[in-house]
Amino acid sequence: MKKLLLSIGAAFLLAAGAQAQTGYGIKAGVNLGKYSNFGDDQSNNTSFHVTGFADLPVAPQFSIQPGVSLQGKGSKFVGAYENFDADATINTMSIEIPVNAVYYIPAGAGDVFLGAGPYIGFNVSGKEKLRGNLGDYSGETEWDLEIGNDKDLKLIDAGINFMAGYKLNNGFLINAGYGLGLTNIIPNAVDNVSNRVLSFGIGFQY
Repeated sequence: MKKLLLSIGAAFLLAAGAQAQTGYGIKAGVNLGKYSNFGDDQSNNTSFHVTGFADLPVAPQFSIQPGVSLQGKGSKFVGAYENFDADATINTMSIEIPVNAVYYIPAGAGDVFLGAGPYIGFNVSGKEKLRGNLGDYSGETEWDLEIGNDKDLKLIDAGINFMAGYKLNNGFLINAGYGLGLTNIIPNAVDNVSNRVLSFGIGFQY
């Protein structure tokens, strides 16, 4: 965790020293989330992301992009047991601070871009829904997840982002990304459980 925070701090300092024109952008789209070490019966939990970012050139075709992002994550789990079928959905929402290094490759009417970098996130809410059948009983229940080191969901989530996309010369962009969580987000879990999020979106950079 300390190394990750130092990496984010160093990236901010590098970005602050940029002399070229600073750009700004916003992007939004769909998240498809799962958890590591959470069993084989998972399916993608569909949520969303909204990200505002700055683009700070530090070399030709190379920029640092710090940002602030609202990220929906979670997972779906389907279990089938004797006399019991259950579907569980976990939805979480976090505020993240990503710092990506981005390389632009001129191509046609714009640029292909590739990027990666660390993020640190703060879980702000979580909800779990359970729907199942037990014998003659059929029902659905939902409850909020408590956030904290000794509760249902840890406060801190950190990891590495990977992204790729295409930005037109007018600023419109399309992108795909993958968030690789590196921290255990569920206290007292037998195995470390971390986020795995595939994302797709569009945006605009000016």
